[in-house]
Amino acid sequence: MATDAGNDARLKALEERMAAYNLHGQWATTSQRPQRVHKTNKGVSIEPAPAGVGHVWEWGKMLPFLEESLVALTESFTARRTLILTNPGLPRGTTQTLLASIQIIGPGEIAWAHRHTISAFRFTIQGGPDVSTVVDGVPLVMEPYDLVLTPGWSWHDHHNRSEKPAIWLDGLDVPLMIGLNQIFYEEYGEAAQDVRGEADTSASMLRPVWLPADAAPRAHRYPWVDTLARLKALAAGPVDPREGIVLDYVNPVTGGSTLRTLNCRVHWLPPGFEGKRHRRTSSSMVFVIDGEGVVTVEDKDLSWGKHDSIAVPNWSWTRWVNRSRSEPALLFSMTDMPMLRAFGLHREEIV
Repeated sequence: MATDAGNDARLKALEERMAAYNLHGQWATTSQRPQRVHKTNKGVSIEPAPAGVGHVWEWGKMLPFLEESLVALTESFTARRTLILTNPGLPRGTTQTLLASIQIIGPGEIAWAHRHTISAFRFTIQGGPDVSTVVDGVPLVMEPYDLVLTPGWSWHDHHNRSEKPAIWLDGLDVPLMIGLNQIFYEEYGEAAQDVRGEADTSASMLRPVWLPADAAPRAHRYPWVDTLARLKALAAGPVDPREGIVLDYVNPVTGGSTLRTLNCRVHWLPPGFEGKRHRRTSSSMVFVIDGEGVVTVEDKDLSWGKHDSIAVPNWSWTRWVNRSRSEPALLFSMTDMPMLRAFGLHREEIV
């Protein structure tokens, strides 16, 4: 088709005048979107392109950095001593809505009390009975692989009364809160809160009648000993073809997702498990509790082992494989699924 040079010149002149008035033509915006365009017999089909790339952070390479930070940063002052897992395909964040980091505090240290609108959890890697997080005055012990919730705008400080460093995975919705411009932060004024109560040891699906069904998530601890026992009890049962045996951490107040913006899961990949390819509009970050295997993200094979961390972008074709023929692999994951479901945007495909 011949080009109308006159129309092209008029359009360019129009766009220049519009730009001076802070206006932008919709006809010029589609190429700036992270999307994939497909031609069909009906016309054009558009879907989101994955935000970021699949990536593995190897524990063996991260641990020396953590240990060195204890020496190089003797006092953390106004920041946590934490390594942020930054996706190489994004300007910030582990995925477009999730941020994961590995935090360390030395023996006898306190990570000072503060609160923020960012929702977060702690998944313990190296801890014990003398390591704890205090959330709104409630002390929560951090044994290895325990999950501890610190919901948005709850006071929290971390304590290491043991004789060795404490290490855990932080999961937060920082990129989402930045995108919404909803970051509020406040310091407690003292290094630690006063302890005002004991951890709730009631069953996770029991809710006091004075709390409404849609009440905000509260501080909670999911002991690994209970989680592992539940996984083992289900090990001989049906297996999800995508991710083995999968359990959701259920919020004790709402009966729904772990936090309002984040959901946590634990996965048991049986020996020799080879999952089906699938993709979701939600993104995820996966921490390897134990085992070794391969995850294929789009067309890239990523090997993983114990305590590695893995980013899986949204709408990426993904396939999990447990390389061991004799031992299961155990994975912990966080996703942004709750926020997508709230807006009716979550979808999934499996082949």
